[in-house]
Amino acid sequence: MIDIPVIETARLRLTALTERHFDDYATMLADPDSTRYVGDGQPLDRTNAWRSLAMLLGHWQLRGYGMWALELKHGGEFVGRAGLFCPEGWPDLELGWMLKPEHRHHGYATEAGTAVLDFAWNHLHAPRVISLVRVGNEASDRVAERLGGEHIDDMDFYGSDTHVFAYYPPHREVRRAACG
Repeated sequence: MIDIPVIETARLRLTALTERHFDDYATMLADPDSTRYVGDGQPLDRTNAWRSLAMLLGHWQLRGYGMWALELKHGGEFVGRAGLFCPEGWPDLELGWMLKPEHRHHGYATEAGTAVLDFAWNHLHAPRVISLVRVGNEASDRVAERLGGEHIDDMDFYGSDTHVFAYYPPHREVRRAACG
């Protein structure tokens, strides 16, 4: 079993998703506004939210990286998820995030994304990370831009028009796929 590192930022604790997060996680994934730009765009019931949580934990075992639960450092409230994702068939190592509606527009996605990119550069030595942002998701476009993402392409990704933002480590110029 891999030890999922804990990362602390000024306001957040990035920690392993666990069963104690499940009720909040399932509530977030049941919200149509939270899921409209993820997967097939449909909200998930509790059974499929459980499968999602299990898949994200399994990703850590298979790849050595994955999504973290985002908690407020003071109080421990679950605010969302953020991390790295690259299942079979993915175009590259992806930085993704999702926040509960009441925690959006506070800078948490940018704060978590900065920490996740630092992990990608310093622990995984990733040559590149991308974010796949569905067209119309202007809030995530802005987060990707604040994180230093360069809009390098548009693609049809699983039936949706998608912006591809690329991030490169500050200390390297290598620009190739990092997945795997």
